[in-house]
Amino acid sequence: MTTYILAQLKFTNRAAYERYQARFMDVFRKFDGRLLAADEQPILLEGQSDREKVVLMSFSDETSARRFMDAPEYLEISKDRHAGADTVSWLVGGLG
Repeated sequence: MTTYILAQLKFTNRAAYERYQARFMDVFRKFDGRLLAADEQPILLEGQSDREKVVLMSFSDETSARRFMDAPEYLEISKDRHAGADTVSWLVGGLG
């Protein structure tokens, strides 16, 4: 079943986040994922949020999504993401 990773970010150190972002696609391409959205100006339709960026990724299944998130090369670059942004991430199961 298709599985999504939804990340909502609030920047805390833009230089650190930009280091992460510069290396992200080289790592992401090694996995069976699709980057569906990466929006630094999302429009909040309801509720409240202090987040400045939303990222949506798609994977064929939960195993593939977790393989990406747990990969040593992703964990290495994610140090800059942790240093550069307060992130809320969701693993979301698709329908069907």
